[in-house]
Amino acid sequence: MKFLCLGSGSCGNCYYLESGGTALLIDLGIGIRAFKKHAKDYGLRLPDIQAILVTHDHTDHVKAVGPLSIERHLPVYASEGVHVGIQRNRFMTKKIPEHLKRITTLDTPFEIGPFRITPFQVVHDSNDNNGYFIEVTKPEPQEDLFDSAAALGAADAGKEPLTLCLITDCGEFTDNLVPYVQRARYLIMEANYDSAMLATGPYPVYLKKRIMGGRGHLDNAICADRLQQFLTPTTRHIWLCHLSEENNHPEIARKTVQTALDDLPFEPKPQLEVLRRRVPSGIVTLK
Repeated sequence: MKFLCLGSGSCGNCYYLESGGTALLIDLGIGIRAFKKHAKDYGLRLPDIQAILVTHDHTDHVKAVGPLSIERHLPVYASEGVHVGIQRNRFMTKKIPEHLKRITTLDTPFEIGPFRITPFQVVHDSNDNNGYFIEVTKPEPQEDLFDSAAALGAADAGKEPLTLCLITDCGEFTDNLVPYVQRARYLIMEANYDSAMLATGPYPVYLKKRIMGGRGHLDNAICADRLQQFLTPTTRHIWLCHLSEENNHPEIARKTVQTALDDLPFEPKPQLEVLRRRVPSGIVTLK
């Protein structure tokens, strides 16, 4: 499976997954022109994209979902609540056509090509918010579609299910997240803010309370604590996502989580990276 992050944070979020010639987008909160430029730069084939999955209705996750859905006739998968929120979003001028809306159900898998996708509840102050647990159910052809891709995973990784879990815009690490995190070979996990930076930062009090209030975003330290508590040897690689520009720093987030990973009672420890807000990650081959 090929993975590419095209943006992560309040400036816009978008993730690209491809396996066996079938590609998915998770969120499309960057501008349509920026998306097409990145697609050209990285050699992504737009006809391969078969669907868009949406986590929630905030503009930094759905800005270009309508335009691309209309242009490429792409179905958009989201919960009923997310679809309602998108329809109400006044910043999204081009809405998703009714015939392209697909309603998902919590903890109920559905399939798109080789992908088996399970949405699950993530607490946030949007109309609704879903994380996604994705399994590759069919073997990928041997041909490497991206010669420049870097390979991740052990040589015997093919013996284990290829699984990826995305959790973003998470106000609280709730119990329902645990089984998905524990089964994820690859994990994209929010570490939005450093509590000291937020407390002393420029945000008004009401916004600080919103971020810390259990329906906002996840603190670095809480992210680190929960990963230390619940990770299993299954997880080989973690990307931290949706870092605040004002209330966090990539190195602070990395060090906070890495300290927790270093204390895990098993080997090998998961590798850790921080996704950049506006700079694509580069294509990575997940095995």
